[in-house]
Formats: sequence, structure tokens, C-alpha cells
Amino acid sequence: MSAIEVPRPEWMDEDLILLEAVTRRFLEQEIAPDYEDFVANGCVSREAWEKTGAAGLLCAGIDEAYGGAGGTFAHDAVIAHVMGEIGLNHFGVALHSTIVAPYIAHYGSEDQKKCWLPKFVSGEYIGAIAMTEPAAGSVIAMACAPPR
Repeated sequence: MSAIEVPRPEWMDEDLILLEAVTRRFLEQEIAPDYEDFVANGCVSREAWEKTGAAGLLCAGIDEAYGGAGGTFAHDAVIAHVMGEIGLNHFGVALHSTIVAPYIAHYGSEDQKKCWLPKFVSGEYIGAIAMTEPAAGSVIAMACAPPR
């Protein structure tokens, strides 16, 4: 077996194998053709985010009550893994879906969840983290206020 032919992890059940195939097909057809332009422009298009959301590939681990697929971290991990295999490393989906959205899902108020999560799932909103280094230590903070 070559280094590239790594066996599928044991935790990959049939549902995740199907998700892997669907994700690969979508990304190769809908995102990869424009990806070099995104990198050159320093920004993934809004249309690409919204297409990815419509395909159910954003925030797959978010509860269905907030528009997500109700999956687990494994679903988002499979999506991020396929993006890496294809070479779509600057898209930001992993940060959006596995760090920012779960932070709101776990620690946000009910009003914050209802306000932000459905729009994260659809790709209308894009999650990010801002950091500062006061006194030489990192402080990550997130403000959740309703949009204006």
C-alpha cells in the first residue's frame, strides 16, 4: 500500500462514506473550477458560500432546529477532509462549521442561536474569529448581536 492509499478510518460508516462521495462530486463540479480565482482575489465568492450551504455542506453538525443537518462532528470532519484532499484549503469551511458555529450552538443564548445559526448553515453569514494579543497572550472573543 502506498502512502496515498490510506485505508478508510473504522469510524466511517455508510452515511459518512456517502457524504464523502457527495461532497467530492459537489466540490469538484461547483467550487474547484473557480478556486484559483478565489485564491488570487483573496476571497471566496458569496455565491460559492451560498451554493455550499444549499448543498448541505455547511455546519452539518448543527441541530436541525437551527437549519443544520443534525449530524455530528464526524460529518463536518469528512467535509473538511475532502476539501483538503481536493486542495481547497483556503475556503474556510472548517473554521466556519467546526469552530465558530459550534461555539454559538454550545454557548450562545437561544436568541443568538436562532439569529445566527440558520444563516451560517445557508452560507448567508460567514463565521470567523478575531484575535488580539494584549499583554502577550491570546484572547479570543466573540460578540453576537443581531444584524442591523
